[in-house]
This record gives sequence, structure tokens and C-alpha cells, in this order.
Amino acid sequence: MKLKPILGIAVLLVLFGLARRLSLNDLLVHIQHLGPWGPLVFIMAYILACVVFVPGAILTLGAGVLFGVLRGTIFVSIGSILGATLAFLIGRYLARDWVTRKVSGNPKFQAVTKAVAAEGWKIVLLTRLSPVFPFNLLNYAFGVTEVSLKNYFLASWIGMLPGTVLYVYIGSLAGNLSKLGGGRTRSPMEWVFYAIGLAATILVTLYVTRIARKAVDKRVAVGM
Repeated sequence: MKLKPILGIAVLLVLFGLARRLSLNDLLVHIQHLGPWGPLVFIMAYILACVVFVPGAILTLGAGVLFGVLRGTIFVSIGSILGATLAFLIGRYLARDWVTRKVSGNPKFQAVTKAVAAEGWKIVLLTRLSPVFPFNLLNYAFGVTEVSLKNYFLASWIGMLPGTVLYVYIGSLAGNLSKLGGGRTRSPMEWVFYAIGLAATILVTLYVTRIARKAVDKRVAVGM
């Protein structure tokens, strides 16, 4: 049984090494010239990015340039939810001990873990809307919680969709891969999304605080 976390970590290290050797901008340029194979390669690249902790913002923006708003949103949504689910399964079955150690020293993730045990998919949905929680690590962290795969999948997909649509749309406005990133100013729609994320963060904090208070009261009652 101890081979599972070792195998999981080994696979992650290999994938991480491969991903770090790639430039996301160069990858997008390559995908641009793949014709009908482009969407498939893009989705696979997005899945890999989720698993090896590579930020997906450039890929999401690039989808808007390469595929337009509708197709770009579909391809990013598929890649992100499959990548998030794969990381969840790795965290639950292959690298559980490693993930547990990774999040055990982080009070934020410890609180989320307890909140998920009490509220389930609601916390998954809210954290997906909140920019405070790092997306890639969160995928693995949910793997060691009590949330079911089905609830995790649906809540994650719904929670990630607004941000996906927004950033794919912003990417489509760039019109060219060379214009992605850089020192551009944020659009009004981005600020709206961040406001939604802030509201979600506040809700998560309130949930976690309430649950933590109940847990403390319960322990005090048992001690008495």
C-alpha cells in the first residue's frame, strides 16, 4: 500500500518536469497550426497544467484567441474539469499522504477540510468562485476530504464556469497570441468577477467560522 503515494509522487515529478520545459505561449502557437487536432492537444495540455501546478490563465486567455468565445469556453471547461478531477483522484488514491502533509500546516486548508465535512458541495462551489484559494492545490486538497467525486465534479464545474467564460472572452478581444499577458489593464467585467470572488470568499469565511465554533462548543460540552 505504501507504493501508492510513492508512485503518485513519481508520476507528478515526471509530469512537472515535462511541463516546465514547455513555454505556454510557444505551446499555444504550436496548437494554432494543428488544425483539427488543435482542440484535443489544447485540452490535454490543460489537463496536464492542472495536475502539475502550472497556472492556467494564459491557456484560458489563449483559448479565446484560438477558438473564439463559445468553442474556447467549451474546450477550457472540459480541460479544467478533467484536470481538476484527475488531481482530485491522485490526491485521494495515489498521493493521499503527501497531500495531507502538504495541507496539514496550512490553517486555511484545514478549515476548508472541516467545512467540507459539514457542508459538502457548497464549500467546493464557493471556493471555486473565490480567488483566495489556489486552484491547483485545492484540487488535491479536496481529494483528502469527505466530498464525493460526483459532488466535487459538479460543484467544481459550475463554480469554475463564470471565470472560464470571462477569461476566454477577454482572450478573444486580444485577437493575437502576442498580446496576451503583459501590462494590460483590467476590464470592467474582470472587476465584476473579482467582486463576485470576494463575496464568495466572505461566504466561505463565514461558513468556516461557524463550523469551527460549533466544533469547539461540542468539544467543550464533551469535556464538561
